[in-house]
Amino acid sequence: MAEIKVPELGESVTEGTIAEWLKKPGDKVEQGENIAELETDKVNVEIPSEKTGVLQELLKEEGDNVEVGEVIAVVDENGEAGGGSSEEKSSEEAAPEKESEEKQEASKEPAADKSEEGTKEESKEESPADRPVASPSVRKYAREQGIDLNEVSGSDPKGRVRKEDVDNEVKGSSKKEEKQPEKPAAKSEKDEFEGKPVERVKMSRRRQTIASRLKEVQQETAMLTTFNEVDMSAIMDLRKRRKDTFQEQHDVRLGFMSFFTKGVIAALKKYPLLNAEIQATEVIKKQFYDIGMAVSTDDGLVVPVVRDADRKTFAEIEQEIMDLSLKARDNKLTLKDLQGGTFTITNGGVFGSLLSTPILNAPQVGILGMHTIQWRPVAIDQDTMENRPMMYTALSYDHRIVDGKEAVSFLVTLKQLLEDPENLLLEG
Repeated sequence: MAEIKVPELGESVTEGTIAEWLKKPGDKVEQGENIAELETDKVNVEIPSEKTGVLQELLKEEGDNVEVGEVIAVVDENGEAGGGSSEEKSSEEAAPEKESEEKQEASKEPAADKSEEGTKEESKEESPADRPVASPSVRKYAREQGIDLNEVSGSDPKGRVRKEDVDNEVKGSSKKEEKQPEKPAAKSEKDEFEGKPVERVKMSRRRQTIASRLKEVQQETAMLTTFNEVDMSAIMDLRKRRKDTFQEQHDVRLGFMSFFTKGVIAALKKYPLLNAEIQATEVIKKQFYDIGMAVSTDDGLVVPVVRDADRKTFAEIEQEIMDLSLKARDNKLTLKDLQGGTFTITNGGVFGSLLSTPILNAPQVGILGMHTIQWRPVAIDQDTMENRPMMYTALSYDHRIVDGKEAVSFLVTLKQLLEDPENLLLEG
């Protein structure tokens, strides 16, 4: 028998939640074949089988929390798909012979020896991992009832614990519970919402982590947001003229993100405190530019990182953003894709957001929010008005080390670079 354990998940990740079993008991599994999907705080990880054989037993249910190194399943290396383990089969085949032998022994030995023999036989019937034999549904039911399966005797001839056995154990312990003082009953869901229909859905591990960290940011930082607007006319004109040639040469679409990434890097070089972080009483000024790109997925917001973005071309940035976005939506991001990052860009404009205040991605001290492009009348001079494609930008920053003057100047610099793409090319 081989035990399947939760593997090392990466630095600072010590536990996860069983999101889905990819195999069921009785299925044939090959060495290296994935049998379960584990959800962690950051990414989903697939757990492979270390041995070839038959998946005999699942020790955890979907939704259960597990720690690194914990046993979650058992694989029988000698089993056959669709059947029980080799040990179970051999015991079943030998059953008739054992019965005849037991009858002969019973006629020769005193009655007192029978009880000893039965005790020995019971002691042999143990699970491969010295655990009570029970299906995942029975294990889950026992947990819900607060019953330890080790204290339940199975009525099945093979020693398996059934749901009825758990019920019997619950009835047996009911007398003890009656002696304890009753707690006041919690207000039922029906009463709480005055009988109106509701649906309770457990938050995913990732959503719980997102909620916790966003709250920590608000409590532990002095976050402030400043705003500006950018005339996108020049960039839109450049994209219109160059997008076909760009895509033919680089096999990737020329989007807005590469312009903003290059503009942010140029502004960070001018105002380096926005590319820093606080550690105790020290400020760590980072002299590299790993830019996080916030991506929305069905499971929540993730922030994969474009490494050394200052050394990449527009095409390389666009390609990497596209690759990371696809990996995020397919749950294929690795921990390495998400670790680090010196500054973050989030684009709520793709969903139609006109203005928002982005929350810092700790321990970073700056995040830029992009918004939807909207045609608005703009005063060109005292006598002239023109309709221009305008975008509001928002910079949230940690006021503990970044002053308002620096934050406003950062946005002004970014605005000037974006409104003059040739200048952006030189500065970036």
